[in-house]
Amino acid sequence: MRRAGLRPAVKALRLAALAALVALPLQAQTLTMGAGSPVTSLDPHFHNFGPNNAVASMIFSTLLDQDDNSRLVPGLAQSWRPSEDGDGWEFTLRPGVRFHDGTPLTSEDIAFTIARVPTVANSPGSFGVYSRQVTRVDIINDRTFRLRTGGVSPVLPVDIAQVPILSRTIHKDATTEGFNAGTLAVGTGPWRYASFRSGDRLEVTRNDDYWGPKPHWQRVTYRIMTNDSTRVAALLAGDVEFISEVPTGDIARLRRDSRFTLSEKGSLRHVYLALDHSRDGPTPFATDNDGKPLPRNPMRDLRVRRALSIAMDRRAITDRVMEGVAIPTNQFMPPGAYGYDPAIPVPEADPDQARRLLAEAGYPQGFRLTLHGSNDRYINDARIVQAIAQMWTRIGVRTTVDVAPYAAFISKAGRQEFTAFFVSWGSASGEPSAGMRATMGTYDPQRGLGAVNRGRYSNPAFDAEMLRAMQILDAAERERVLQAATRMAIAEDVAIMPIHFQVNVWAMRRGLRHDGRADERTRPQDVAPAN
Repeated sequence: MRRAGLRPAVKALRLAALAALVALPLQAQTLTMGAGSPVTSLDPHFHNFGPNNAVASMIFSTLLDQDDNSRLVPGLAQSWRPSEDGDGWEFTLRPGVRFHDGTPLTSEDIAFTIARVPTVANSPGSFGVYSRQVTRVDIINDRTFRLRTGGVSPVLPVDIAQVPILSRTIHKDATTEGFNAGTLAVGTGPWRYASFRSGDRLEVTRNDDYWGPKPHWQRVTYRIMTNDSTRVAALLAGDVEFISEVPTGDIARLRRDSRFTLSEKGSLRHVYLALDHSRDGPTPFATDNDGKPLPRNPMRDLRVRRALSIAMDRRAITDRVMEGVAIPTNQFMPPGAYGYDPAIPVPEADPDQARRLLAEAGYPQGFRLTLHGSNDRYINDARIVQAIAQMWTRIGVRTTVDVAPYAAFISKAGRQEFTAFFVSWGSASGEPSAGMRATMGTYDPQRGLGAVNRGRYSNPAFDAEMLRAMQILDAAERERVLQAATRMAIAEDVAIMPIHFQVNVWAMRRGLRHDGRADERTRPQDVAPAN
C-alpha cells in the first residue's frame, strides 16, 4: 500500500522536474547573441562605427538617449534647455548616478569627456563631429552645467547624445589599449564588463545599480560572427538565441520556421560609393585600357561621376541583390525622415547616356577601374560591389573588385588609398547634419568637418550651407537648408553616390521579443522574454 501510494507522488515529482527543464530556456537569465559586424574597440571614443557604438551603449551612457525611432529622451541628463543668454544649452544631471566602480557622476565628468573626444589617437572616425560645437563647459554645480557654443546651436542636443560619457577620475590619461584590455571599460550603462576577446566575443553582466530600466538578463555573451552562414547555422543549432543581420536569402526560410521569430526595422543607414576627390593627377586604381596610369584623375570630372551614377541600377540592386530588404535612394535620409527631399528622385539607370557622358569627358573607350569594399560589414556588401562592377563594365569602365575584411579595408580608405569604394553612414541621431558634415564637409578637424570624408570632397559653398544650418533654430527652415545642401552636393555635384537604405532584420528563437531600432544597434537590453 505504501509503495502504491508513493508511485503517483514520485511520478508527479518527475513530471514537475521535466517541466522545469523544458521551461528553463524561457526562464534563463543568460542570453547568447550572434552579432554580424565586427567590433573594433571598446574605447567609446575611438571609432564612430555602428557596431562599436552598439557595444558602447551597453557599458556606457550618454547625456541624452534616443528611443527606437531616434527621438531624444532623457539619459544621464534629466532635463536640458537653451541657455537664457542664447549661447548654448544648460543640462541638469539626474541624481545618484554612479559608475560601475561606485564613482559618482558629476558635471566635471562631462567637461572631461568633451575635452577627451578630439584627442583620441589614431581614430579612424572621430566623434569630434559631435562635440566640436562646444567652445567651453561652464560648471554651475555637481549636477548642472552649460555647454557653450558661441551662439545658437539647435542641433547640439542631438549631436551630444552620440557621445558616451566617461569619468574624470577613472579615465584620466586613458588609452584605447586600456579600454580594450577591460580595465577601463567602466561606465554608467546597464551592463558591466566581464571579458572581451577581440574578433570573438564580449561578455557582460547586468548592472543592478543601473539608473534606468533594468535589463532582463543577468549575463550576456555577445559573439562576433561576421560569416552569414555561420551565424544562421548557430541560431538553427541553438548555439545562439538571437542574431543580427539576417542574410536576405534566409529571411523567408526563417519566417516559415515555427521555432523562430523575426524583428524588422527600417534604418537610417544608407550605403554609398565614395570617390577620390583628393588627386588632380593620377589616382591609384584608374588606368587606361592598357593598364597605364591615367594622367588625370577621372573622378574629378563631373561628367564621369554622373556617368558612373546613372550606370548603377539602384532598383535592380534593391530587388535582386538585397531581395527587397532595402530602399533605393540618391540622398542622405530615407522617405519620411527629417531632411528628406521628395524632389530628389532615384536616378533611373541609363547606360546609353552614361556612355555619352564618358565620351564627352574624353573617355570614348572607357578606362579601367578597381572598386574596393568590405566583405563582412554591411548586408550583402561584397555582392553589391560585384553587381556595381558589372554595371560599370557594361558602359566601358572595365571594373575589377577588391573586397577585404572591414578592419583592413577601412584603415586603407582612411588613408585615401582608393579611387572608388563602398562605405556607409548611419544617421543615428535622426538628423542629417552631423553625417553630411562628416562625410562631405571639407576635411577640417578644427571646424568639425570631414571626419570621415575619406574621398576628401571639398565644396566651400556646401560647407557654408552646413555651417549655416547649424545656426538655425527654426526646424522647418533648417530642413530647407539641409535639403538645398543635399541637392548641391549629391544630386548636382555627385560628391558621393548613395545606393540604398538598409532594412534591418533580426532573428531569434520563439519565446523572445526584440524592439528593433532605426539606428540598427543590436543590444541585449532590447531583448526580453515574449511574456
